[in-house]
Amino acid sequence: MSLYAWIILLTILGPVALSFDKKVHFYTYLKALFPAILLVAVCFLIWDEYFTQRQIWGFNPSYLTGLYVGHLPIEEVLFFLVVPYACIFIYEVLPAYFRWSTLNLGKIVAFLIGLSSFVFALFHRSNWYTVSACSMAGLLTVGSFFVYKVQWYGKFAFAFVVCIIPFLIVNGILTGALTPKPIVWYAESHIMGPRIITIPVEDIFYNYSMLLPIVWIYEKIKQTPWFKGNNSNL
Repeated sequence: MSLYAWIILLTILGPVALSFDKKVHFYTYLKALFPAILLVAVCFLIWDEYFTQRQIWGFNPSYLTGLYVGHLPIEEVLFFLVVPYACIFIYEVLPAYFRWSTLNLGKIVAFLIGLSSFVFALFHRSNWYTVSACSMAGLLTVGSFFVYKVQWYGKFAFAFVVCIIPFLIVNGILTGALTPKPIVWYAESHIMGPRIITIPVEDIFYNYSMLLPIVWIYEKIKQTPWFKGNNSNL
């Protein structure tokens, strides 16, 4: 099995094993979670395919199984299913074990992401990865926190901050922190340059932009009579 496949497997192992935890019953949310993940995954895979073809980023075949969907290794496709699952698991588990207000944290994250994303996008307009990831993060923040004022944003912000820890581990390995060459490489001409260990700063905004719409769709589905009716017997 390839190194990238091992990373995917180890990322999902814990959340799947704990999905039947009696305090959270995360498995009861899967009917809402899977459609949300799939809808956003399709959009991000199109983005991923386009950037791969343009060589804005790419993948080292030494760490892959050799199976591809278009120009994307199968491990990369699975990334967009596994990572959101693990992060939404954290999103649902945290409130069950940590009883404190996330309102102030939501404000801090919204202002930090909103301000920094637009500043980075404005001053790095020629860097495709920077401007696309940061612009999307900024627009999603404005829409969710400032315009629609969604009630769950504080909960999302808490989960996102906690997810930074596994994010640094997984993305660090993918970008070459522990290997002679990175599994995923980036064209220097399309990123700002600063890295967290080996991770381009843009990856934070990219992951934020992936997770926020998933939570939005997920929460919408959870409020539908269909979902409530199906879960009433559980």
